[in-house]
This record gives sequence, C-alpha cells and structure tokens, in this order.
Amino acid sequence: MRRIITILLAVAALPLAAQEYGQNRTIEIWNNSTAPHSNGLATPETETEPNIIGSVTEAKLYIFEADPAKATGQSIVICPGGGYAVVCIGYEGVDMAKWLASQGITCGVLKYRMPNGRKEVPLEDAVEALRIMRRNAAELDIDPAKVGIMGFSAGGHLAAYASNFAPEGEKPAFSILFYPVITGEDGLCHKGSFDNLLGADASAALRAEYSLETRVTRSTPPALLFLSDRDTVVPTISGTRYYNALKKHGIKASMHIYPEGWHGWGISEAFPYRDAWQASLLDWLKGL
Repeated sequence: MRRIITILLAVAALPLAAQEYGQNRTIEIWNNSTAPHSNGLATPETETEPNIIGSVTEAKLYIFEADPAKATGQSIVICPGGGYAVVCIGYEGVDMAKWLASQGITCGVLKYRMPNGRKEVPLEDAVEALRIMRRNAAELDIDPAKVGIMGFSAGGHLAAYASNFAPEGEKPAFSILFYPVITGEDGLCHKGSFDNLLGADASAALRAEYSLETRVTRSTPPALLFLSDRDTVVPTISGTRYYNALKKHGIKASMHIYPEGWHGWGISEAFPYRDAWQASLLDWLKGL
C-alpha cells in the first residue's frame, strides 16, 4: 500500500468539488491574496483521488467538536500528510478527527497550502490554525493552554516544524507524530517532501536547517511518535532522531515502533496495531 507514491505520480486530476466532511464548522483561514506569503500557485485545487487535495491555495480549518460527555478540554490541530504536494485529508485528517472527537478531544483538520518551494507558507497556516483554536477556546469549550498538533508523514514535518519554529508562546502544547518526515539528510530523508518544501536545488546547509532534529530546544513541546519498522517511504530513523533530540534536551517524549506496517497507515483498520496505538495515544494524553 503506497498511496503517497501513487499520488505523486498521478498525471491527471479532477477539479475539486465542494467538500463536506461531517464537521461542525469550517473556518476560512486565508488564501494566497490575504496570507502573509503566497505559494505562487494559481491553478484550481484538484482531487487526484477522493479526499486527496492538490494545488492547495486556500487554507481552511475543519472543526470536529468533542463528545460533550467525554470532553477533556484538550484539542488538536491535525496536519494530514501528502509529501507537501497534496493533502490526504480523509484517512489522515477527517477520519482521525472523528475518532478523537468521540474520545473527548476537539480537532481542527488543517487543509494547508502547498509550499511550492516557499518554506514559510505551510508554517504560517499551521501557526495561524493554532491561534484560531485558542481564540475560539470559549466557544469550542477547550482549554487554550491544551491545544496540541498532530501530523502524518510530511504533515508530521509540519507539526514538528510548528513545534520548533512557531514564536515563543505560540507553540503547540504537545505534538503527536505519525511516521514523520524529520531529517533532510541525503539517503535518510523523504526527498520529495524536502524538494517541495525548499526547492529541488536547496543546498545541504538549508536542508540541515529544516531538519527538525537540529532545531529542538528546551522550549520544544512534548512529543509522542508512532513509527513502523517496515516503512520504506520515510526512513524510521527520521523519527528516532527527533526522539533522541527531545531527550537530549530533557523534553517529555514517548516513541512506539511497530514491527509490521506500511507508510501511511493512518487510522486504517487493517493496521495490526491499531488498538495498541489508540490506547497508547489516549494514555499519553491523559498523562500530560
């Protein structure tokens, strides 16, 4: 199962139809005309497969409110993966948000703009999404001090990116990273994600600057990582390097590496350790 590879090799796409995901509300963040920076894309958004969106130029936040009977006060901005080329908003976004909401955690699924070589663009979207959740904390019945971030693959890079590059005082309270892209080192990185973020001609020094294991400080928030030892798309060492950097700086962190699985398993029922990671995630959140 290699959905991201299929996505990146897609040669045709359909115009994006209006989407409804069962969210409680949709918050328009901004577009290339109103955001601090533009990604330079002018083509219409497209759908290469159902719920996989390309050429994103308008950032939006889809809110899924917690089951009131179970509400914990915690909330999470979810950054789906897609190699910084597309947003896999279904199985790494909406589906995850619905499950978390059923467990008492309010979620905002972020449809973020593609960087197209403009590295600041997705970071702006993620940081603004965190701000929006905090600004609307009373209305959403969440604790503004308990707004975290979650990401998958390249979305995991974005979640860790915000955890380290967001202004002090605006970083997420915690991060949850599924098979994240972290390092840009040749031979150990997901090249496509770094090419899309920084440009294919980015220098080794620039790639190192955005290798997030090099950016961890004592103000980086706690993190929970989920990896598969058989991931052949994003080397598992990306995640282990980030974990090691967190522990070097005394940051609370936990990491689970499962012996089976594929890249992009998300919330799939076919993943043999689904019950295990879900129990671990909820337990870790309770312990924060």
